Amino acid sequence: MHPYLALGIAIVSEVIATSALRASDGFSRLWPSVLVVVGYGLAFFFLSATLKSIPVGIAYAIWSGLGVVLISLAAWLLFGQKLDAPAIIGMGLIVAGVVVLNVFSKASAH
Repeated sequence: MHPYLALGIAIVSEVIATSALRASDGFSRLWPSVLVVVGYGLAFFFLSATLKSIPVGIAYAIWSGLGVVLISLAAWLLFGQKLDAPAIIGMGLIVAGVVVLNVFSKASAH
């Protein structure tokens, strides 16, 4: 499997698990709680597969940066969390940082 595909699956799994974490209501609801455990299990499995090919610093920068943005968007869509202009600007800067790291850094796995 392509390492960036594995990283993408890891990120999406983590976003789903984190969204389910809120829905689990402190692990008092069964199916959201199961989704949390399965989602995080898949996330860490695919992240570990990614680290065979992508340096840990690069993988984690992508994981955390895109995770923050996607979780914020999921919270906005699913739970009505408000995103003001500073939040949107901050997320844009996070995405810009990930792009700079991947496109211009020699630390990247290209």
